[in-house]
Amino acid sequence: MITVLLVDDHPVVRAGLRGMLEAEPDLTVVGEAGNGDEAVTVARALRPQVILMDLRMPGLDGVGATERIVAESISAVVVLTTYETDSDILRAVEAGASGYMLKDASRSELAGAVRAASRGETVLAPSVAGKLMRSVRTPAKLGLSARETDVLRLVAQGRTNAEIGRALHISEATVKTHLVRSFDKLGVSDRTAAVTTAMAKGLLG
Repeated sequence: MITVLLVDDHPVVRAGLRGMLEAEPDLTVVGEAGNGDEAVTVARALRPQVILMDLRMPGLDGVGATERIVAESISAVVVLTTYETDSDILRAVEAGASGYMLKDASRSELAGAVRAASRGETVLAPSVAGKLMRSVRTPAKLGLSARETDVLRLVAQGRTNAEIGRALHISEATVKTHLVRSFDKLGVSDRTAAVTTAMAKGLLG
């Protein structure tokens, strides 16, 4: 019997997942948690074979919880989320997640992912696998210029475009140009994702 811990901040989601998994003869849900901190505590106590981990939760998020759980070799973690942006995928994989599945997965896909993770295998939703492969195949595209790096460092500090322009002695329009180029190189569409991805890849030093 494969033991599973469900981590999601929505009780209705946990209830739905429990129903899906416990319909399988070889899977049993041994516990639930509503946030990352609780997930770490419950995982230490129950030591389930596999944890289905939501990404975005109040307090400690899924990535932070995954890092702690994997560092202690407690369980295999499969991220289960509605998000499939490049930065989310990269953060989860680098945190040590064994898999990345989307919440629109079927019962058989979900059960298969849990079984695969329990065997030490990596499991990725097809769309996620494609994005990850593209990211791996095009590392050269991620090279940021010195000025693009300067701009993103200031974005990470919470500065506005106008404040960044004053700090770097460039126009606000030039700041926007550097940001747009950074977004393209990093494969993201907003400031937060750009900073997260650049930091995850060690591009901000």
